Amino acid sequence: MVTYILYLVTTFLVLGCGFVFGFLRKVNEWMYLRKLGEKRHFLPPGDMGLPWAGKMLSFLWAFRSSDPDSMISSFISRYGRTGIYKTLLFGKPTVIVCAPETCIRALADEKDFKLGYPETTQELIGRFHDVSNAKHKRLRRLTAAPITGSESLSRYIDIVQEVITASLDEWASLDRPIEFFTEIKKAAFKVVMHVFLGSEETDDAFAEKLSLLYTDVNQGLNALGLNFPGSSFYRARKAKKELEKIIHKLVDRRISMREKNDAVDRTMDLLDLLIAEEDEDGSKLDKEEIADILHLYLLASHESTAYAMMWVMICLHENPKTLEKAREEQVQMLKRRDPTKKGLSIQEIKQMSYLSKVIDEMLRRVNIAAALYREANTDVTMNGYIIPKGWKVLASLRAVHMDPENHIEPKEFNPSRWENQRSKAGAFIPFGAGSRFCPGNEFAKLEIFILLHHFLLNYELERSNPKCPVVYFPAPKPKDNFQARIKRVV
Repeated sequence: MVTYILYLVTTFLVLGCGFVFGFLRKVNEWMYLRKLGEKRHFLPPGDMGLPWAGKMLSFLWAFRSSDPDSMISSFISRYGRTGIYKTLLFGKPTVIVCAPETCIRALADEKDFKLGYPETTQELIGRFHDVSNAKHKRLRRLTAAPITGSESLSRYIDIVQEVITASLDEWASLDRPIEFFTEIKKAAFKVVMHVFLGSEETDDAFAEKLSLLYTDVNQGLNALGLNFPGSSFYRARKAKKELEKIIHKLVDRRISMREKNDAVDRTMDLLDLLIAEEDEDGSKLDKEEIADILHLYLLASHESTAYAMMWVMICLHENPKTLEKAREEQVQMLKRRDPTKKGLSIQEIKQMSYLSKVIDEMLRRVNIAAALYREANTDVTMNGYIIPKGWKVLASLRAVHMDPENHIEPKEFNPSRWENQRSKAGAFIPFGAGSRFCPGNEFAKLEIFILLHHFLLNYELERSNPKCPVVYFPAPKPKDNFQARIKRVV
């Protein structure tokens, strides 16, 4: 009898909770859709979730679980392959686009869409988020020029090789494993500091201090806006304020140097270019704008390249045949090199066709940047549905790259797929699309090529925890930061 009563109580509780949650979801949807009038009938299918929370818990749960694709997979199974779904994320009505054509439209159409990152992200990024498209294009041309194209990249080969080879030698000399992600992040940031701030600001202690602060900021970029001591967002805001002080001092010092002509014999770095920049009317950027741009570039380049360098090593380690094929390409290239010549050249890097496929496959499979954000400037019609003006748009790069309709056996790491596969437009977008396409992608690849070249020819690694689980938030990495021992090949 007692068991039966408990069964009834449990059943009623489950049914009651189901009814309450269902009712709250309907209320939440009504709250956002009632303002749209007839347009609400043409919205994409989807689930607005619970009041205030929306589907945020499902979104976070997916990326904190072992299946980051679970949320979008549930939309596809419930509503079909529309490539576009409505929901509520970061407290805002949002449309998720997850097909090649919808992602490309959202990312490349500057007339109908603008940047639309969550408010917490905008606060941590800085004011550069809000510049007009015209000003963005002008500044992009300026800031991308030093790190784009063969001639520009060739200037940095020596410094990248110097940092990478010194790091590999140091790690190999240790009689213990290292956290590869932690160490390669230091090396990558040292290179970035040299490019953006010049050799004067590449002191190891100073670079490490900035790196730690940027780590805190990165941890808060996609966090909930819970601003209390101990929260990710609180630490990120605190780090951002500290970075603002440091960067403003750097800008002031450099301006003072230029006014005194102390910088005449220096090689121009990004900071110099920003200070010297003038528009058509002769107007210069103010100190706040220069500091914001510098902050954004240091933030964007701080960890992303380190993630890529770590993951390409993991992918090779987990695929011995791919590793040997990549190594053989480097051995053959070395045999063709003039014995009087030392170090890599841009021409040699361009000949690394298989290694290029390895890097592209890593980018597709890992999805370091899982999504990009936009906002509708006006009511936009897409795939027969309406995205209302002011609604946020989440372009899921991961969903595109992991869709079997775009890539056969998407969970397999297979660089050879790039030999014959003709990807449909928008099926491979690891760096985004449109005028906001990542300006540092060529430089990041240069660093990866140089790391792999020297590692494949001279080193091997022994992973400490081969079955270490992967965490996907805020970006994918093994829980142990890829702990491994680097050994020099005798």
